[in-house]
Amino acid sequence: MKKLIAVSALAALTAVAALCSSSVFAAASASASASAAASAPKTAQQSKMVTCNKDAEGKKGDERKAFMKECLSNKPASAAASAPATQQDKMKSCNKDAEGMKGDDRKAFMKTCLSAKK
Repeated sequence: MKKLIAVSALAALTAVAALCSSSVFAAASASASASAAASAPKTAQQSKMVTCNKDAEGKKGDERKAFMKECLSNKPASAAASAPATQQDKMKSCNKDAEGMKGDDRKAFMKTCLSAKK
């Protein structure tokens, strides 16, 4: 009986040692890969995520979620400036400028505004 207990204890200690060494190895490899990732240059998406997170400070819940979605989906400013304005963008801008106008004045303004190259 004593022999059986000693063998069981030895087997248990061996199992514990194996588990400890595997978890130490896993933790060491995880920290090595994390430090390698930290030293690697950030992608454009990662940089955008950092910027958007800083800008979203103080927002919570649905407000933060909506802000992050909008912020992360935006194109870089340099690409947006070089691209021609879409019809929808022109419409938004012209409608904003035409506030307070009515009838033929608004119609004439919208016609010239929408046909102008921006």
